Amino acid sequence: MLSFISRYFSSLTSLLTAPFRAFWRLVVHIFPDQDVTAISTGGNLDYYKRSSARRFFGFVGKIGLAVWAAWSSYVFVYHRPMLERRTRQLSECRIQHATHMSDLNTFFAKYSELHRDINTIDDQMRNSKKLSKAEEENLVKRRMNTWAQIDMMSARLNTMFLDEEYTPEFQRMSELSVEYELTREENSQLRAANKSLEDTMLVISDANSQIVERVTQLAKDNNETLGKAMKRISSSLASLGLSDKIIATNALKVSNSIVGSAVAPFVFDENADPKYRELAEKIELWHGLKRATAMLPLGAPVDNPRITSSYGTRTDPIHGEPTAHKGIDFSGRVGTPLLAVAPGKVIFTGERAGYGKTVEIDHGLGFTTLYAHLSRISVERGDTVKPRQIIGLGGSTGRSTGPHLHYEIRYEDKPFNPYSFVKGE
Repeated sequence: MLSFISRYFSSLTSLLTAPFRAFWRLVVHIFPDQDVTAISTGGNLDYYKRSSARRFFGFVGKIGLAVWAAWSSYVFVYHRPMLERRTRQLSECRIQHATHMSDLNTFFAKYSELHRDINTIDDQMRNSKKLSKAEEENLVKRRMNTWAQIDMMSARLNTMFLDEEYTPEFQRMSELSVEYELTREENSQLRAANKSLEDTMLVISDANSQIVERVTQLAKDNNETLGKAMKRISSSLASLGLSDKIIATNALKVSNSIVGSAVAPFVFDENADPKYRELAEKIELWHGLKRATAMLPLGAPVDNPRITSSYGTRTDPIHGEPTAHKGIDFSGRVGTPLLAVAPGKVIFTGERAGYGKTVEIDHGLGFTTLYAHLSRISVERGDTVKPRQIIGLGGSTGRSTGPHLHYEIRYEDKPFNPYSFVKGE
């Protein structure tokens, strides 16, 4: 190797620069030195020499300038429109991306809201123990509708993530536009349900008419039956400023262990069908009269009753002068069972001036009954008595000429003629 270098080259440097010297010899061959004659400004001839290097670099500069001019023209003619088109596409992509993100955020917000709703409904169904059947059905319908919306949202989100050609369905993505789509979907379901509901309502309306007609007739018949029983005491009630309707209304307001809780009146919207108001009035009258007949002291206080002295002015059996008799006297022996004529609460037992051993019972609605001249009292104050329950035994205690029962009925603590009540059974 060294012998080769030493044979053809004088040194290692000569070997390394050999290619450049060969290239320069080619340049010199192509662009030899050139003598140039030029006329100066003064009219004289000037002579100068253009070296190979100057000519070569001048040529290279011209070639570079030509290439640059050609490339610039190419870019201006072809690449500039393409660049503008790419810029527009990029701007459109940015706008589409922003729209997609708005779409995505809106969908996710609604999706989260629906999941919160379904969790709330599930919690109500699990933890509410006193739900009515209608409330349970309403919760189930809400749950099914919410799940349907969740399924729709899931499908749209899957389309957004998986479909490369997905484009927004709305020009303006907002909560309002999403709600519109959801509402449209719900309306489709509601229209299908409403058709079935309309058919059901026709059936219900027909059944309702039949039921109202039947109940109205039933209430009318029962009111007539109860009215006949009340008619026997109507003159006595009228003398007390009462009527069947007043008695029935007052009976519905009573709340005790005998008849139960008070009954709230019907409340209707002012636009309700008049037939429902008429039916409600008949039912309230029926219910009130039924309670009233169970509370009023109707009937005789002894078996096989025989009246020996009526209500009103009479000759006093002791001193023989006209005296007001405030009740009815029934004949009987000492020990005759005395009966409560209606349910009530004992409000007095014991001795009373002129009456001897006495029992007084409160039946409600302002009516009380009084039993006097007893030989024995079988109840105590505060006791609740039932109809036909023995409250004591007949006797002749107090101001009395012989064994009998002095019986009074009082309204608001004032005695009145009890005859129609005794014979009203």
